Amino acid sequence: MYPDGGILPWLERLREEVPGVEMLDAHTHLGSNDPDGYSCASAELIAALERIDARAIVFPMQEPDGYPPANDMILEEAAATDGRLIPFCRLNPHEDAVAEARRCLEAGARGIKLHPRAERFTLDHPSLRDVFALADENGVPVLCHAGRGIAALGRHAADACGRYPGMRLILAHAGISDLAWIWRAAGDHPNLFFDTAWWSPADLQALFALVPPGQILMASDAPYATPAYGATMAMRHALQIGLDHDQVRAVVGGQAARLVAREEPLDLGPARGPERIPRDPLLERVHAYLLNAIGQMFNGLDAGETLALAQLACEVGDDAPQAPVCRLILGLIEEQSRYRPDDDSGRPRRFTPGLQLIVAAAGLARTPDVALPPAPAGADVAERFRGDPSG
Repeated sequence: MYPDGGILPWLERLREEVPGVEMLDAHTHLGSNDPDGYSCASAELIAALERIDARAIVFPMQEPDGYPPANDMILEEAAATDGRLIPFCRLNPHEDAVAEARRCLEAGARGIKLHPRAERFTLDHPSLRDVFALADENGVPVLCHAGRGIAALGRHAADACGRYPGMRLILAHAGISDLAWIWRAAGDHPNLFFDTAWWSPADLQALFALVPPGQILMASDAPYATPAYGATMAMRHALQIGLDHDQVRAVVGGQAARLVAREEPLDLGPARGPERIPRDPLLERVHAYLLNAIGQMFNGLDAGETLALAQLACEVGDDAPQAPVCRLILGLIEEQSRYRPDDDSGRPRRFTPGLQLIVAAAGLARTPDVALPPAPAGADVAERFRGDPSG
């Protein structure tokens, strides 16, 4: 995981705003054999959780040679953490999935993870019927990848929720594969949940605006992001959209804790609606340039010119209402310019170093009404000349 010390003041400021938060990250991984090059050891994940006094649901990363040994590793590692890690087993429907699910649940697993992209299946796979029936009978949560790299799975997800009302199905990554419509089904399926393990402010704010808050769970996707980042951005977007403090506490950990305890989930009322999604034209300019830069950085490119445009867009004036947010964004852009690849210990090099800082900046641009930490020294948003003005 990348170092996340810089975001800790943001999180502490939000904890002052919403006291009594007990964090439970709904989506983290352990493993070292994933073909995408990422890895995470238990000591690394535990250290990241201890920094923010959080717990986490954990399951294996992709294991090309099969999941029983990896599931045993998860169970063993979690058992040694005194509740810090909550184990889920990962299943491949092309193998004897229900037998593996039964074995792991009897050994202490608290839920199930499915990844249709990695294992190449759909949620109507015949072997999943018995898995879903087992989850239904026992009130077991099932977390399913619903992000990039897959075709739509929402119809099968909604059908499974209707057929197996005792199962709690969690669509990972804000359910972006089907978020365009599945938010309408959420009210009819109170056993359908969504985690926030995603980076796009537009997707996360759509999720918080359109889905009932009791069906949203904070998540980071560690080691792809950090628990501190996941908690900070979930809280910022939740508060921006207008969730009250009890709803925020449930999103950040309370509801997930009920699911893994196989208790009835809380009903936290209807979705808030889109009225609090920000429409500030100056911050939208900043956000647009940051998104362009993020696209370049995901492809390993130098986004310096695009980030320079974002910096210019931040020069709103010292007295402008947008100035506090713009100062923080300028500080993040400056920090990214000094970032070095060796700062990302153990991460693949296919992304431009410091990408996470610009993703955080984009999140700030879309949460201007939420409490901010102090701005870094020297972040100047005043208008100024560059070069020779006569030229």
